[in-house]
Amino acid sequence: MQPVMQNVVAINAAARQGIIAAQATTDEMLLERIADGDRTAMHTLYLRHNVRVYRFVLRSLRDATAAEDIVSQVFLDVWRTAGQFEGRSRVSTWLLSIARFKALTALRQRRHEDIDQENVREIADGADTPETSLDRSNVSAILRACIAKLSPAHREIIHLVYYHEKTVEEAGEIIGIPQSTVKTRMFYARKQLAELLKGAGVATLAA
Repeated sequence: MQPVMQNVVAINAAARQGIIAAQATTDEMLLERIADGDRTAMHTLYLRHNVRVYRFVLRSLRDATAAEDIVSQVFLDVWRTAGQFEGRSRVSTWLLSIARFKALTALRQRRHEDIDQENVREIADGADTPETSLDRSNVSAILRACIAKLSPAHREIIHLVYYHEKTVEEAGEIIGIPQSTVKTRMFYARKQLAELLKGAGVATLAA
């Protein structure tokens, strides 16, 4: 029995050391290893960021299957082009830039359905209104519904800054617009969101 317990203790200790080592490895270090063909580093980077990239894409496409497909494409690109990362931004910012480009491409490919962007927005908003699909007592749900009513540009800014905790500079880099434009969009997005929240009866968040 004692040798078995010793083996278990040794395995647990090795696992803890592996976790600590992985946490001490930066994203930039992982990319360097990925560029050299290290599949373990690729797996670690994927585990760190795949959920965030998926949620970011899902908010744009509103299609879980399509979002999962794009996440796979993003990390395949990372595997192929890790050596091209120049370190001018955080790795997470770089990943979201790739994801945004692919999401926009996917949206453009939907045009064959002959539904313009305004109609798509109206359909999506209709499904997400507090009156039809959310409980008004759930403030978080009401907030999500109000954010869904923002224009695509304003909704994107809110998601990047508040949900993905990106700075104004990083948001501008991901979207490809000047910082001054990011600030302007943030101002109007917050103003419109406050009005929507007030209309939904959530005065504390609207203030």
